Amino acid sequence: MKIGITSTIPVEIVYAAGHTPCDLNNIFISANNPEQLIRRAENAGFPRTTCAWIKGIYGVLLEEKIDTVIIVSGGDCSNSIALGEVLVDDGKHIIPFSYPLQPDVAEMEMAITKLTQELGADPSRTYNCKEQLDPIRTKLAELDRLTWQENRVTGAENLLYLVSSSDFNGNPKQFSQQLNQFIDQASAREPLQRKIRLGLAGVPPILSNIFNVIDNLDATVVFNEVPRQFALPWAARSSLAEQYTRYTYPYQVERRLEDIEKACKERQLDGLIHYTQSFCFRQIEDILFKRRLKIPTLTLEADQPGLVDGRTLTRIETFIEMLA
Repeated sequence: MKIGITSTIPVEIVYAAGHTPCDLNNIFISANNPEQLIRRAENAGFPRTTCAWIKGIYGVLLEEKIDTVIIVSGGDCSNSIALGEVLVDDGKHIIPFSYPLQPDVAEMEMAITKLTQELGADPSRTYNCKEQLDPIRTKLAELDRLTWQENRVTGAENLLYLVSSSDFNGNPKQFSQQLNQFIDQASAREPLQRKIRLGLAGVPPILSNIFNVIDNLDATVVFNEVPRQFALPWAARSSLAEQYTRYTYPYQVERRLEDIEKACKERQLDGLIHYTQSFCFRQIEDILFKRRLKIPTLTLEADQPGLVDGRTLTRIETFIEMLA
């Protein structure tokens, strides 16, 4: 059966149990009319000031035949807990998954064991699924390298494949084939010639044309922070518990900042855009981004899915002009 997920989880366990994971965020943002999904959630009673991603997920579940949802109740948005309570009242089967408060391998093993038992997965089958997914994650690391080291992959293409690794589009074999074809095509391209190299930190932006806007200003995104974390490019060298312990997103912002600082140096970034979603607690973390990071940083915020508005466009233009 299809199992919805609200954020990146040990997806190997879902596949090992014989189910198909569906990242509800990806279904929401790729819908023909994501604004309609938000309106459906608001009509059901969700406050206007609730994060659009939470409302979008609820809207998806009103339309899709997905009766079981894994809610990340620790290490993601706290609104997910309340979302789970509403879904239980709607008759959905909710399975909570919580990352440890601290990145501890032993505690992660316990969380993985609990989810394995809940889904009825065979631990040996989970190990086999990890072995099947690790080569795909290694290919995603190659795609990322082609982005920042050879300049043959655009920021938008980079994000599309990396965020899809949260569930591998429900079909790892097909995803792997598509990824192989894309890497072959990208490797044969002429390198992109852009003056300014940018990083995009924070959750994937809800603005559909932000990469086009940046590209048209003679700049390019060569580092998608959180999507790269979704892909777990270090998985092949780690146990299942280790690979999700190294995943920075669920833990303190300190670990994310260390990862970003390393990327700024390695990828020779000229500047960083920190995207924050309206009404999200992670907006507070922007204080630490400004205090800690020594690279010029522009903070952008958006509420609803759609195009970059005039004010945001002016701010991006000014930022890139300043870097140039």
